[in-house]
Amino acid sequence: MAARVPEPLRVLVEQIARLPGLGPKSAMRAAMTLLKWPEAETRRLGQNIRDLRDRLHLCARCGGLSATDPCAICADPARSTDTLCLVAEWDSMIALDEGGFYRGQYLILGGLLGPQEGPPDLERLNRRLAEGEVAELILALGATVEAENTAAYVREMVRRRFPAVRVSRLAQGIPLGAEVKYMDKETLRQSLRFRQEL
Repeated sequence: MAARVPEPLRVLVEQIARLPGLGPKSAMRAAMTLLKWPEAETRRLGQNIRDLRDRLHLCARCGGLSATDPCAICADPARSTDTLCLVAEWDSMIALDEGGFYRGQYLILGGLLGPQEGPPDLERLNRRLAEGEVAELILALGATVEAENTAAYVREMVRRRFPAVRVSRLAQGIPLGAEVKYMDKETLRQSLRFRQEL
């Protein structure tokens, strides 16, 4: 960044540019917008960012971000305790839950098994399954290579340690409204593999 940019602005722009989807130009526009806000508004934003770490923590039960422990989802007595949906990250849980069509419990894995990383930490999952309430573990990890590797790893662990727990996964394949001729080979392969009987 040019030396003409004052130090406090340069530092802020560099920090904002580290956020996903923002490059240096977008970060500069965001910083300039913040300078146009009323002072009370920018101070409130700064305080909210500071409070983020103080007020949010991980739910001991599911691993999701929450201001309470357990979180609202885990504490909801109307939710089924016999199904547990395993997701990679907290935002995946939010996306699934906002649909309102799943009323079971969740568990956030906190990442996937990558080519350089070791196996994911399954301690929280082991504790939940050891309680004996879960009859079905639903793997909602995505369709990447890392997700496939993680799913295989989790499936084998569950089969070994908790053989009574059914392991399922989200259906994969052609999205609603799409045409076969426009699908990539992996989507077509998954669609054929997970085809449904009519």
